[in-house]
Amino acid sequence: MSAVTEPFTGSCPEPGAFVHPALFYRDDDEYLAGTVPFVREGLAGGEPVAVAVPGERLALIRDALGADAARVRLLDMREAGRNPGRIIPGVLRAFADAQPADRRVRIIGEPIWAGRSGTEYPACAQHEALINDAFEGRAVTILCPYDAVRLDADVLADAHATHPVVIPAGSAGELPSAAYDPAGVVARYNAPLPPGPDAPVLSFAYAAGSLPDARHAATGAAGRLGLGGVRLDDLALVTAELTTNSVVHGGGAGVLRLWAEDGYVVCEVQDRGRLTDPLAGRRPASRDQRGGRGLLLVNLVCDLVRTHTGPDGTTVRTWFAV
Repeated sequence: MSAVTEPFTGSCPEPGAFVHPALFYRDDDEYLAGTVPFVREGLAGGEPVAVAVPGERLALIRDALGADAARVRLLDMREAGRNPGRIIPGVLRAFADAQPADRRVRIIGEPIWAGRSGTEYPACAQHEALINDAFEGRAVTILCPYDAVRLDADVLADAHATHPVVIPAGSAGELPSAAYDPAGVVARYNAPLPPGPDAPVLSFAYAAGSLPDARHAATGAAGRLGLGGVRLDDLALVTAELTTNSVVHGGGAGVLRLWAEDGYVVCEVQDRGRLTDPLAGRRPASRDQRGGRGLLLVNLVCDLVRTHTGPDGTTVRTWFAV
């Protein structure tokens, strides 16, 4: 039990500085040794603390904390962060922004676990890189655990590139990451999406009836592919938002395709616009904000969102579990 009660020995952050270490662990003992003292140190300092990790890891931390668990916001990342594009606005910022401005906030976030699919992973890596821009200048510490045994070597290498400091497996001390390059990770995973299967292509444009027709065609096709209920309503909302973005910001027109894939209905919208803001759709909307919520809504309701943008246009591909 001593392994989980020793004090966390990370560096003391400067006031107002964002801190983003990657914690590498090989087993449950190392996991608890790196996370539980981190939580308790925050609680002892009067810091609001949240833990968003996969359910089985959440149970480990909750049990180790005992009565202290009641003072921590606990979230199952398999649910809250199913879509990596949802984590910054819907998990991390949602918690941090709700806290007093004069308090440092402490969060454990584990968005990458063994079992994440190859389709999901590029969005996960981009998410970890973009955290650094999303919280720049904020008094927030986000500790990201990585399973050094079960995750692929490429994933662990990306963790060094997306985190400015790392905590090696079996250690409680931080080291600077010599491979830190979050912008490079965002660019590397901004690759053309793998081709989908042949599916009917629906063109739409800024013309009377065009966007409603696209939405109705999409929901009809999705219903025939097995999507129903609230998820069909979500797809209708996403289709409306993406096609509207295309005609307003993407050259006035676009194309839409739908197909079934591994238990999901996939909806893809392409246009000739280019996304220049990597955090588009990942910032929470302010209460007085008018417009600009389209991509945020897409991230909040989809099971996965993948995007490719470049000089020839932008593709947004979204997944809905059937």
